[in-house]
Amino acid sequence: MLFMTQRITRRSFIKTAAATGIAATIGFSGCLSGNGKSIVKISHAGSLAYPFNNIKEAYEEQNQDIEIQREAHGSVDAVRQVTELDKKIDIVGVADYTLIPNMMLNEYTDWYARFARNKYTIAYTDESSYSDEINSENWYEILGRDDVRFGFSNPNADPAGYRSQMVIQLAENYYGNNEIYENLIGQNSNFEMTEQDDEYILEMPPTSDIEVDTDKIMLRSKEVDLLSGLEGGEIDYLFIYGSVATQHEHNMIELPTEIDLSSVDYADTYGKVGVKIAGGSTVYGKPIVYGITMPNNSQNPELAADVVKFILSDKGDQIMSDAGQPPINPAVVNDMEAVPEEISDLVTEA
Repeated sequence: MLFMTQRITRRSFIKTAAATGIAATIGFSGCLSGNGKSIVKISHAGSLAYPFNNIKEAYEEQNQDIEIQREAHGSVDAVRQVTELDKKIDIVGVADYTLIPNMMLNEYTDWYARFARNKYTIAYTDESSYSDEINSENWYEILGRDDVRFGFSNPNADPAGYRSQMVIQLAENYYGNNEIYENLIGQNSNFEMTEQDDEYILEMPPTSDIEVDTDKIMLRSKEVDLLSGLEGGEIDYLFIYGSVATQHEHNMIELPTEIDLSSVDYADTYGKVGVKIAGGSTVYGKPIVYGITMPNNSQNPELAADVVKFILSDKGDQIMSDAGQPPINPAVVNDMEAVPEEISDLVTEA
């Protein structure tokens, strides 16, 4: 095994590659599709599937020799494609930007950008039980009824999953009812939310040990996997991002800002709830902010940088906005010195 004594950053590699032609050699070695197009591989959050598909179509229309290949996962699993499965991924996009510094920074990437926002909601259809009765004040009572079934994604695999638990716990303080979490989750699963020093912490069991009452709760690896259950009438309500509900034209409950994880004004309130991911760290509530990065094992760093540039461009911003995920403009990065030069004019450092 060879060990390098000098750490090469993404930016310095791209600079060198541009000058020497290394990028072309690496990029076209094993990175061509069957039709001879250069490939850019993206591993991303399920809630980015809709806007990233539109970005793929718009980018490929302008660059017909490039093919973008997307894989949708829960965000934790999207990162694990690189960190545990060692897949050669060019771009990673997640629904919780803190997953990048917590799981990737330094060893797997040198930089990340915060580039879009969202809010949390509960989606339903006209056929959902009590759809003509539910509102932002009584939703937890409706979901607690014996003949109502709801769904959320796995908190170990997907930020939408652990955010569902945060929203339900935050609801107790907002509505002045300290039995909401127990009524909806505790008595229907082996999840236990405990109070610790003025904070509420859910310590997740390993995924293989998760138990839920399937007559009450539908659990899947990522939130978009639950949409078919909602649309097919298997569940009545789905904890999900507002953007996904909008994209699929579902009804949604406008949760109070104090609990929907959308506003920096309530960051301290959100932060009173945390979820300890099995085998990982504790994630605390915070406003929903998406993150994007380029792993160090990208086989096409120049092309990947160009795709990220498109995502952060005015056109990309419009696509994100149309999808219900307001862009952060300019995107905010952790280290200006580490980002590719191609995107340096589109970002600012926090």
